Amino acid sequence: ALYIVNIERNGKIIYTWKGNQRNTHIGLYDLQTKQNEHLYMFEKDLHIISCSVNKEKTLLAVSFCQYTEEETTSQLLQSASKYLTLLIEIHPINNVRVLKAVDSCVRVQFLYPVEDGNASTENRLLLVSEDKYIEQFDIHVVAEEEHKVVIQKSGQLPRTKVADDLLWAQWDMMEQRLFYIVPKESKSTLRCVQFYPDENFNSILESHLDISVNDTQLKLVNFGYDYRQDQDVASKCLNLKVFTSKAGGLCVCCSLDSDTPEEIMYSIYFLHKGYNKTFTVSLERTESHQLKEVTFMNLDYYVAAYLPGQFLHLLNIQHPDLLCYSLFLTGEDARIDTLQNCSIRSPLVSTVLDCEAGSLYAVSISETALLQLLQKSKQDSERLAALHCALLYFQHTEDLEMQVIQWISENLSTCHSFDPIQEFIIASLYCKMCPETQNLDKLLPYTSLLDWIGVVPGVTCATDIISLPVLDFQNSKGFWEKLNSNLESVKYAEPHLHYHNNVLRREWRNLSEESEERRATAYLRNIFENAKKVLSHLDTWDSEARLVPLFEEEDYQQQLLMGLMVAQLKDHLMRHLQYVGKKKIDQIVLDYVANLLNLVHRIMKEVWRRYQLHSCVFCFDERGSAGEFAVFHIMSRILEAANGMCMPLPPGFHTLHLGLGVRCLPLHTLLHYIDNGVLQLTETCVRKLLKDLDDTEQNEKLKFSIVMRLPEALGQKVCQLWNHPINANLIARKYVKLLLEKLGNKQYSRPIPERFSVPVEFLPLNYLTNMLAEIENQGVHPDEKQDHVNARFVEETALKHTMMLLGLKYS
Repeated sequence: ALYIVNIERNGKIIYTWKGNQRNTHIGLYDLQTKQNEHLYMFEKDLHIISCSVNKEKTLLAVSFCQYTEEETTSQLLQSASKYLTLLIEIHPINNVRVLKAVDSCVRVQFLYPVEDGNASTENRLLLVSEDKYIEQFDIHVVAEEEHKVVIQKSGQLPRTKVADDLLWAQWDMMEQRLFYIVPKESKSTLRCVQFYPDENFNSILESHLDISVNDTQLKLVNFGYDYRQDQDVASKCLNLKVFTSKAGGLCVCCSLDSDTPEEIMYSIYFLHKGYNKTFTVSLERTESHQLKEVTFMNLDYYVAAYLPGQFLHLLNIQHPDLLCYSLFLTGEDARIDTLQNCSIRSPLVSTVLDCEAGSLYAVSISETALLQLLQKSKQDSERLAALHCALLYFQHTEDLEMQVIQWISENLSTCHSFDPIQEFIIASLYCKMCPETQNLDKLLPYTSLLDWIGVVPGVTCATDIISLPVLDFQNSKGFWEKLNSNLESVKYAEPHLHYHNNVLRREWRNLSEESEERRATAYLRNIFENAKKVLSHLDTWDSEARLVPLFEEEDYQQQLLMGLMVAQLKDHLMRHLQYVGKKKIDQIVLDYVANLLNLVHRIMKEVWRRYQLHSCVFCFDERGSAGEFAVFHIMSRILEAANGMCMPLPPGFHTLHLGLGVRCLPLHTLLHYIDNGVLQLTETCVRKLLKDLDDTEQNEKLKFSIVMRLPEALGQKVCQLWNHPINANLIARKYVKLLLEKLGNKQYSRPIPERFSVPVEFLPLNYLTNMLAEIENQGVHPDEKQDHVNARFVEETALKHTMMLLGLKYS
């Protein structure tokens, strides 16, 4: 049988097996090339405890038990040490050095410098002793012909103490970091040593944890895999792991003792956030968890807590504050293929090692399973967690986006505690934009929710504030810089750093109510210039002929909101990202707003395709189909979501929405939607409606109702397109009202009667028309564009309307 004993930084796996002659072989498997290589053979049946090979594969460090189980009893009385640690030259097989001969176990691990292709003459080896100390050996080699090396004969190898008085230690082979815990007064202290390729090592982190660690036996993580010994130690020591993420996340995961056998408890310390969460899970079946422990796995964006046959808990590392971003699965949903026992380790990101079976697996979240969960879930917490997981983990593939939009369109009314359109748009923007610039993730919103009051069935969660870790590093890029940035954000109240729309909403309302004269200011010109940049930026992305008729008209309100969002988001980023530069920030902001509009258009496009709509939505001579009504409903929800977030919509959205409303809604419902602001009267749609519809009784009611509700400025532009007595009467009434309002308190001489083309004997009308004519003669007009509306028009309209009401013919 093969046994995996170690995994090196370059992904090469060291394994052992027994030969026919009871020899013990050591081999190397390369994950990249899928090739096996024989490293060394002992002519004896040995229990290998730990093994490591250097990068050049010229040196091998091995720790093993000198006796088999049969020999142990008879050899106990002898003076030879039980455990032996050797350093072996394997190219060529030449020299063997004894590093340790002791009665306690020793683990070995070569340090791996950066992969630069150059062979090094300096090798460094860590030795971890069960006696609770770690030391580093410096091994200088001399190169000979054909890439052969020998250890320089300089007597005893130089060694340096790295840490002592350990209770627990974990090796991070990918980043060459050593995490370890030491006792400090009543608490435990987590420390980290970073090993560098061009220098020695530095102690870089210290964090106080309220964790009680059993100090009877040292627990080691990722220092090789000795299944038999690990199982023995696991029953006595705390189950604890440290995980890091590319975004600067640092999590400590540990199991806790529970007083109730039907419950499992575990804590996740989010050190980069300054708090920990303790979860208590009620088990469905208590008989199967005996002698089992929770397995913690690193999936980079998520930490997984897994108990086979019981539950799988995916915790969002970047946003652990709300429980609804963590996905808790039970039953068949919580099953991980082939991993149904408790001897599981997570040596690398997104990998697990089944120590009992000796197999290494790549672990990933299944896109298909996640989408199926999204479709079938009845709980808002699961839906929200699955939605965010899909967007964050799979980074927006075209097919995924289409399926998520389809799910949203089918579940607009089933999500009670969140708006799926808002969450899709905000989370999508966050996932698209944040990878481009460091620290942008702390400044852009990632959710529309401010709080979560829901519960996850079977799980309780307690949150505690913890002290922030102390970092001590200089000129260290990558993870440590990002972790430090995360800690700085926590110190300066991170939630307040995220962009909010409060100021935007207030400013938009104020500017929307400005008069025509005020709209020509330099400030507003700059706002609309921003909007033009966004729209031109968007046009360069979507070369496909537009399926949905958007972006095809001017929309003052939406362009004003676009421009304001650009201006305010730019100010927000400039306050916190000064080092990025104005040009880069301008680009980020334009991308953000253009991406936002593009996402709305993307939703519309998918919905349009699904219901097979065409440009007929702008023909008002027939009623809408069931598909059009469905799209109208979805557009109403998009509008509601946009209003809730103060988010701009693509120009033409309101025209399209109104066109569908006219086709699909009965008149009283249509007018109710208009009166309540759900439908907005746009010039494009009203012009087409007044021109295209004939004057049947039903259409007259529709046109009259629309004309009565037009804003004053829009009414003056389009009312004259409807050549109908009712409309003429309205125009005349508005003309008289405006003319008299402009007259004010100014005194005029008594009007002189004129001879009209039609003799009028009705004295009040005579007086009114003469008065209006005199006012017109003195140069007062309500609107210069309506020269054909005058006192004579008012008189004739009044006479026509009166005759029509009396049922008489007018000649």
